[in-house]
Amino acid sequence: MSETYPELAHLRLERPADGVALLTLDNPSLRNAMSDEMTGSWVRAVEALAADPTVRVVVVTGAGSAFCSGGNTSWLAEDPDATVDALRTKMMAFYRAWLSIRRLEVPTIAAINGPAIGAGLCLALACDIRYAARGAKLGAPFVKLGLHPGMAGTYLLPHVVGEAHARDLLLTGRVVEADEALRMGLVSRVLGAADFHDDVLATAAEVARTAPIASRLTTLALREGGHRDLESGLQWEAMAQPITLATEDLHEGIRASQERRQPRFTGR
Repeated sequence: MSETYPELAHLRLERPADGVALLTLDNPSLRNAMSDEMTGSWVRAVEALAADPTVRVVVVTGAGSAFCSGGNTSWLAEDPDATVDALRTKMMAFYRAWLSIRRLEVPTIAAINGPAIGAGLCLALACDIRYAARGAKLGAPFVKLGLHPGMAGTYLLPHVVGEAHARDLLLTGRVVEADEALRMGLVSRVLGAADFHDDVLATAAEVARTAPIASRLTTLALREGGHRDLESGLQWEAMAQPITLATEDLHEGIRASQERRQPRFTGR
């Protein structure tokens, strides 16, 4: 791990392969609930990754049997006299802290190794790609707790699965297993549980080996559900594709294809 990375509580930041950063939510006794300590660690970790030019892809997963059980709701009962404004201020800070992963301009992968519930599902939705281990459960049962959905769930979920599936999940609060999540587009792949970690990291390594400039620009193009219309997409591509045409990596990619070998991209 880079010496510039901070010390973290309830969170591990590792570099398992060139260009790959692995963030592991690490409080398995609480099913990786988003504690205050973990939230602070998350913000520091994202800031460190954003400043590290060697990072080409980020994988997020959970320690133990769960991905993330969501926000630690114990604080809701700590101050029953808290005002709406005070609660709103606290929740907005919490939302922005965890959604800071969207500041990263590299592809992000949620490796959903187990239950991803509530804000935990929203964290996965904030990533660019979601892979689930077979048997993992996903859901946003806010209404079953008497809560309105939070952490941009009412924005992220419709963007990922469409309005019909989002209404089904958010209004019923039901939890789905990985195979149903795949059918509705909530995840891109369902992988065997035994080799899940290794399989996701292998895919992340493939992403890390692609041309960094092209990868970053493509990631940005696809964020927020892609461009709002055809013309916006054409305007972006007419700017972004010439940027990549002017890179050394393009010439390396062409040479590698002609020589039938793996390209060695440098980000120049």
